Amino acid sequence: MSSNTSREESKYNKWIVLLSIAIPVVVAALFGVNLRKLGFDVKPLTFLPPIYASINGLTAVILLAAFWAIKNKKIELHENLMKSAIACSVLFLVMYVAYHMTSDSTKFGGEGTIRYVYYFILITHIILSVVVIPFVLVTYVRALSKRFDKHRKIARITFPIWLYVAISGVVVYLMISPYYG
Repeated sequence: MSSNTSREESKYNKWIVLLSIAIPVVVAALFGVNLRKLGFDVKPLTFLPPIYASINGLTAVILLAAFWAIKNKKIELHENLMKSAIACSVLFLVMYVAYHMTSDSTKFGGEGTIRYVYYFILITHIILSVVVIPFVLVTYVRALSKRFDKHRKIARITFPIWLYVAISGVVVYLMISPYYG
């Protein structure tokens, strides 16, 4: 590894650590802020959940297409698809926070076994959505740094986690959607 690559990765590593901590902390903090309850005259953005769930679904499709592209040595397509997946994840996050800052949380109304299934999927989705942040960033930086051997190694971990987060986000939405007010 050249010293330029090392310095470049070191610079990015500081950003990876910062973003990996800041994103979950900011999201958690904003999740607890309801602008309407604070007296702001904002309309609830109740139309957002099906949109951001669809974006999660689109992210899953893009990830699968990117996997296909790299397996078929379509490098440029893979790169563009991965950038699109990252953009979709950022867009999802912005919409998710906006919804929760303007709307009351929806309680899951299912009973019995389905309740445990829902909460298992929800909790694993939340935990892995935090865990995947540094994995996505490191995987991306290794590709930018053209360290494809290391990129491939971490991508084998990142891909299934990110795919699970994208798909489980859709499942959580489908399971709770009958209880939206």
